[in-house]
Amino acid sequence: MIALGRTFLAATLVFLYLPIAVMVAMAFNASPLYTLPIEPTFHWFGVLAENGPLLSATYNSLMIALATSVIATAVGTLASLALNRRTFRGQSLLKVLLLPPIAIPWLITGTAMLVFFFWTGIGRGLHAMLIGHVALAIPYVVLIVGTGMQTLRADLEEAAMSLGSTPIHAFFAVTLPLLAPSIIAALLFAFAVSLDQFVVSYFLATPGVSTLPVEIYTSIRKGFTPEINAISAIFLGVSAVLVLIFAQLSNLGGSRDRR
Repeated sequence: MIALGRTFLAATLVFLYLPIAVMVAMAFNASPLYTLPIEPTFHWFGVLAENGPLLSATYNSLMIALATSVIATAVGTLASLALNRRTFRGQSLLKVLLLPPIAIPWLITGTAMLVFFFWTGIGRGLHAMLIGHVALAIPYVVLIVGTGMQTLRADLEEAAMSLGSTPIHAFFAVTLPLLAPSIIAALLFAFAVSLDQFVVSYFLATPGVSTLPVEIYTSIRKGFTPEINAISAIFLGVSAVLVLIFAQLSNLGGSRDRR
């Protein structure tokens, strides 16, 4: 059974990572038709540097994802504090309403946002995409930070206040540092949700102004080009480096002091 489990795990990993490895390999292949054997080259990265629409879409995606992660994390953290530290009418209903935006298919959500934004006069464009991405990311932030709050001891703040600390000082000196891992995780998740969002961005994009997923989809409809492999390889490499840095700084999997 152990051998079977290891075989299944290995097959799953191959199924997940083999397509990514092929994509990265083809980013360095001289042939635009993906012929074998691979002839190593950086030609397509040079072509990518001259692809204005793809670079512009990448810039839009990064800016929207950064803004979304900051706004959604700030709002979602405050909302999570209110839902977990205070008692008020409608609290249970608000907690339940956090789940539908996650469970409802994004196709329906994108259509609803498009209709609502036109009805309210917001329209389409980068500002509309930012609002849509923030709305989608906030429930994830509330749930992640809320899960982190479940592990906190409420008496730590009470102890700090009994020693003369104000509630605000106790929050920033005691609660916030303990919540930092959950907040950072929520911020990274919100960034990933926004950067990877296609459906809402597709509905809210205007001609000539789009995000990277929308631009890639548009390019694929015209014909798959190796520049897409190149920019995907760059994003994959940057993501891997950021994950390693975060793991190193947070000492994930590190040894504990057993003294």
